[in-house]
Amino acid sequence: MKTIGIIGGMSYESSLHYYERINNQVNKIAGGLTCAKLLIYNVNFEEIRVLMLENKWDEIGIELAKIAKLLEKAGVDYIVIATNTMHKLADYIQSQINIPIIHIADCVASKCKENNILNVGLLGTKYTMVEDFLVNRLKQNGLEVVTPKSIDDINEIDRIIFDELCKGETKSSSREYYKNVINRMINENGIEGVILGCTEIEMLIKQSDLDIPIFDTTQSHIDSIVDYSLEKNLIKKV
Repeated sequence: MKTIGIIGGMSYESSLHYYERINNQVNKIAGGLTCAKLLIYNVNFEEIRVLMLENKWDEIGIELAKIAKLLEKAGVDYIVIATNTMHKLADYIQSQINIPIIHIADCVASKCKENNILNVGLLGTKYTMVEDFLVNRLKQNGLEVVTPKSIDDINEIDRIIFDELCKGETKSSSREYYKNVINRMINENGIEGVILGCTEIEMLIKQSDLDIPIFDTTQSHIDSIVDYSLEKNLIKKV
């Protein structure tokens, strides 16, 4: 069994899902008292969030790379960044370590292609929707990717993530807002599926809420992590 190193805490709500599901899925496959071999470094998200708002991404990258190096030194075989937005820094972090990062976009793209869904909508934080770090990675995997057109929609989707979901709050009004945005993307862009590109959105939107397939980055990431942990798949540092 391989040892997984998780950079978590962004937010702790999503990191809880990673810890619980990875162990649960490993146990279901391996049986007995088997659980995953993993190390988690839980950051103080308040400090990271302040740097995000100040656009100090270089400082965040240096801090997360330092954490990745600590996990590598501790003996992990793979690094996992348990959040979509911080994959903005994945290439930099990868350049600072000698073990592979299991990239969240690669994992969810594989799920989409397994289901023959290539034209997808993408929701996430404002950074994920406005910038191209996740979109380009998804496109490199053969997907056509659409994000919301309206800056008002983008800002409200982002606000709900940080002001509600990261605090464990789920509101029916927010669920309806997300559903309306997705349905507009279906009508205007013909998307065949939607990627929940923030590890907290799965708390709000379920498959029963929509008529098109949902591809949750959190679960896609976790499924791949379990496979790598149990050595069903092996990847090399790019």
